[in-house]
Amino acid sequence: MDFLNGLKFDDKGLIPAIIQDEKTKEVLMVGYMNKESLIKTIEEKKTCFWSRSRQKFWIKGETSGHIQEVKEIFLDCDQDTLLIKVEQTGGACHMGYRSCFYRKFNEAGELEITAEKLFEPEKIYKK
Repeated sequence: MDFLNGLKFDDKGLIPAIIQDEKTKEVLMVGYMNKESLIKTIEEKKTCFWSRSRQKFWIKGETSGHIQEVKEIFLDCDQDTLLIKVEQTGGACHMGYRSCFYRKFNEAGELEITAEKLFEPEKIYKK
C-alpha cells in the first residue's frame, strides 16, 4: 500500500474521512483515521476510525450493528482528506439519526432538527 506514504496526516498522525452514502450522496459523518485504521478499513471493507477522545480504534457498528460497508475510497487533491463512499446499515449518528448532519441553522439563526430519529441511543449503547 505504497499510496499511504503520500497521504498528509496531521501532527497527531490523523487524516479526516468524510463518509458519504454511495447511493444517495448524503454526507453521513466525519471521522478520523490513522494509517493503521485506514489499512484496516481497506482490508475489512468496513470503516474503522481512531477515536481522539478514547485514544483507541473503533469499527463503525461494532456496538450498534449500524455498519458502513466500504464501496469506494477517494483522496482529495492535497492528499489530506479522504472521501469514503459506503452502504450504510441503520443510522450513522450516535445520537440516533441516519446522518450526523441532522441539524441546520434556520433563518432566525437557531438550530433546527431536519431529520427523523431512527433509534434511541440509550437502548443501543446502554448509557
